[in-house]
Amino acid sequence: MIQRRFMAALGGLVLGLAGRPADASTEACPAVPMPALWVPSFAAAVARGGAVKIVAFGSSSTAGAGATLPWRSYPAVLERQLRRALPGLAITVMNRGAGGEDAVQMIGRIESDVLADSPDLVIWQLGANATLRGLDPGTFRRLLLQGLERFRQARVDVVLMDNQRAPRIAAQPNNGVYDAILAEAAATQPGVTLFRRGALMDSLATRGVSHAALLVSDGLHHNDRGYACLAEALGRGLVEGLAVGTLRARR
Repeated sequence: MIQRRFMAALGGLVLGLAGRPADASTEACPAVPMPALWVPSFAAAVARGGAVKIVAFGSSSTAGAGATLPWRSYPAVLERQLRRALPGLAITVMNRGAGGEDAVQMIGRIESDVLADSPDLVIWQLGANATLRGLDPGTFRRLLLQGLERFRQARVDVVLMDNQRAPRIAAQPNNGVYDAILAEAAATQPGVTLFRRGALMDSLATRGVSHAALLVSDGLHHNDRGYACLAEALGRGLVEGLAVGTLRARR
């Protein structure tokens, strides 16, 4: 039963969402190849059935700066995507984004704003404000690992999200350092995987959707289409990850 649910969900997501706009006012997002996101704690919650809780944790990209309405932020769009892909589950994506924060502030919110909700998955977006402010990379790495250790203690897996391709970020010296730290953590820390937002935007650019087409005029934040493309790719990765786990279980 669980395997059939996962495979049916994958088929439904690919057929129902690929190239489809998130709402009538949003242009379509081309489906681009992205790695599946195997997240055991999320898979276990889906297998149990009933309620599935996800916390979207981060700064202004999570809060939805640049979106015309709150329900066009990426967490809100992701919730709708997953509910369509996984019918019968009460999926909630809680938005715990706070504009302007970097790792220094976020680490102080983990208990009250994330773990207090007993999530089955945390999507942690960080690094943009560290880049803009030139936060010491060693401090960034230390705080990131501290947060990941706390999530591991709580037995909650984490999807890290790296930076958007935006002029204001690209203009900063060492702008790739923080993305590299996130990638290293995802590769070395148990229960952690990485959603490559930058790679998604690059792939979309090869299909005619420029970086600028996904940003508002401030040269930093996503517009409605950018959040929709982000949420669709993230949702597809999570559901494809369920299929990956099913295949592993068969071996």
